[in-house]
Amino acid sequence: MKAIIKRELKNYVKNPILWLGLLFVIFWLFQFLSPYLTIHYFRSEEELEALEPENIADADIMEGYLPATEEERMEIAIAKELPNIMEVLGMSEEEARALLNEMRQKGMGPNEMMDELYGKYGYYSSYGLDYWYQVSELRKGSLAEANAYIEENLSDHSFSYYLGRKFADFGGLFLGFFATILLAFLFIRDMKRDTYELLHTKPVSAFAYIGGKVAGGFLAMGMVWGILTLLFGGWCQIYGRQQGFPVNFLEFAGIAALYILPNMLMIVCVYTLAALAFRNPLPAMPFLFLYIVYSNLGGRGPDGTYGYYGRPLAIMVRFPGTFFDTTPPPLALLNQTFLILASGIIIVAAAALWKRRRI
Repeated sequence: MKAIIKRELKNYVKNPILWLGLLFVIFWLFQFLSPYLTIHYFRSEEELEALEPENIADADIMEGYLPATEEERMEIAIAKELPNIMEVLGMSEEEARALLNEMRQKGMGPNEMMDELYGKYGYYSSYGLDYWYQVSELRKGSLAEANAYIEENLSDHSFSYYLGRKFADFGGLFLGFFATILLAFLFIRDMKRDTYELLHTKPVSAFAYIGGKVAGGFLAMGMVWGILTLLFGGWCQIYGRQQGFPVNFLEFAGIAALYILPNMLMIVCVYTLAALAFRNPLPAMPFLFLYIVYSNLGGRGPDGTYGYYGRPLAIMVRFPGTFFDTTPPPLALLNQTFLILASGIIIVAAAALWKRRRI
């Protein structure tokens, strides 16, 4: 088994696609993670006011935006829609506010309020209160509020903890696609007819062969993961210390391992099973791309809200919220455990298939 592992690692180290792909992943991870490495305590209201995102959907604490309460979101929505209501219905600001406040006192939400305005007054808007409420999850904070928000969150967890989850989010996505391309080379040579038949004459057990191939592919991706973790984890430590933030490299690496490595193992195992079933690893590639799409699909939560909640046996874990909103999707830890168990089952099945073909 050791000889197989060494051979696979040597083949991957010599493969230019590994190094080109690594540079590609580093470049795009830098694009997505570098904004989070500008987070700092704000020094003045002028500095805070000057910071605005190019797109409000990308707003975060880097620009001084904080999560808004339901009451604040409703106030923002009303402020946005009020001028249009006044113009269409010919009301003064006091009359329009009184009408909306009356609806709120009845316990109506933004959707119900828009239905009421349409049903009673024939009012229609291209956006409406419901739209403005949905896009007002964040609000611009004051200097004191923004700094207090940063301090409060960093008292709960280290800067490495939050950046580690963002690294797992984007790193898991890019490494998933990269592994789908790179691991196609794992069995290509062995599945050639002459090589395939020759391998079955060698005095190596089915488990040693399959285990060696899986370990070789996994360690190759683990090497890529390790380089990325050292690079971005080290960058996190340097920047965090400069800003006086609590940092912990082991916490960063632990999060990256938990939410990325089981996914890489599953991808290796899918390639292994496909290579033995079809005597060609390439049929696994389109399946894995569909698997990645499945893993990223959103859905409706218990409250009916559309969002990312994770999927059973998904091969990536996403953290799509703001920087300090790093709650993992439901059952994420259980899902990672299931991925390891499923990978073990696939390895056993692949070894049995190899042994059967050998006989």
